[in-house]
Amino acid sequence: MKRLMHMSSRRGQRGVVAIIVGLTIVVLVGFAGLALDGGRLYVNKTELQNAADACALAASYELTGAPAIPAANFTQAHNAGVLVATRNRVGFQGATIDAQDVTIQFGTSLSGGGWLTAASNPPATSVYVRCTIQETGITPWFMQVLGFGDQTVAAAATATLANAQTNCGIPLAMCSQGAAPTFGFVAGQWYNGRFNAGGGLTGSFNWIDFSPPAGGANELTDLLLGSGVCNLNVPNPVGQTGVVQSTARAWNSRFGLYTGPTNVNNAPPDRTGYAYTPTNWPSQANALSDFLARRGTGDNYGATVAAGNVITGLSINNNYNPTTPPAQHLQFGADRRLAVAPIVNCGEWEGSQTVPIRGWACILMLNPIDSPGDIVYMEYEGLASDPASPCATSGVVGAGGSIGPLVPGLVQ
Repeated sequence: MKRLMHMSSRRGQRGVVAIIVGLTIVVLVGFAGLALDGGRLYVNKTELQNAADACALAASYELTGAPAIPAANFTQAHNAGVLVATRNRVGFQGATIDAQDVTIQFGTSLSGGGWLTAASNPPATSVYVRCTIQETGITPWFMQVLGFGDQTVAAAATATLANAQTNCGIPLAMCSQGAAPTFGFVAGQWYNGRFNAGGGLTGSFNWIDFSPPAGGANELTDLLLGSGVCNLNVPNPVGQTGVVQSTARAWNSRFGLYTGPTNVNNAPPDRTGYAYTPTNWPSQANALSDFLARRGTGDNYGATVAAGNVITGLSINNNYNPTTPPAQHLQFGADRRLAVAPIVNCGEWEGSQTVPIRGWACILMLNPIDSPGDIVYMEYEGLASDPASPCATSGVVGAGGSIGPLVPGLVQ
């Protein structure tokens, strides 16, 4: 009898142990799920947030021209945001983000609601852009044992344009012609000069050195081929440089005209290379609207030549042929001819090695050049710090300042 009772007790103990082990396994799986599955979701969330931040910043760069943003800008902003978002990766960088998982909306205020996509014709006063990205179908490694199904992770970011405390700028200064705030310039008017003038005392602009006394021709060329100088302090003092023969090819690359080692891959053109001269634009003013329209079709410099619009002294030699096809302008083109340039008092160089930046201009580069002796035309589009400016650049948003150019900044 005692032996039977002892055997029954042992079987009961084994049953209890089995139950305890089973419960323990469930608890362990739960802890493993929280640690590993939860960590996996957290990593995905972080990756999506980085992509959403980049998406919103890229899209807001295109929201120039407030308070009446052109409708085409919203489409460009959408395309820019999706392009940047899909270049990011998720799942421990193992998978790409699909364009269909990216939602970009535009709004007039942060709290007012009414967010609309570019296809829904947002109001022209929509200065905010919100990028939302979600990743679906994330199957848990452990938590599915406990009945958890596929998970969805999402991230959102909102950005707008604001005045900068640091920014990018091309190495070309507009010579002020009066006092602030306009500095004697008139929006929409053409200003001309020659890059071989030297000293900035003739003409309306002059090559400058952002890092005096260093720099030189190679630096200026590289800056024009690239994005210019970035991380500039808004009132940064600058020097001047003399005649720079080699900058013509760098200047022309922004029109899709290439020679030597430059091409669409290492020196992106603008979305249009169409040129403006007094021959095809006799008013010498207000070419911006036509320029923006031609960006939509990728018109190249060849369209200018074909129409007989190139004046004497501005024809481009055969080293720059063939002209970049319109398809390449549309595929590789960027915002390259609406540029941010410092405004300085060029006369102050007579008594000083450096002069302070007094403001930032938004300029439209109108024509390519064959040599520094050619006449260069640029259209002044107003101060780059103006909320209505068609120019934007990259940099750090300022703390309450108003002189800096417009740069994208995250607000949510």
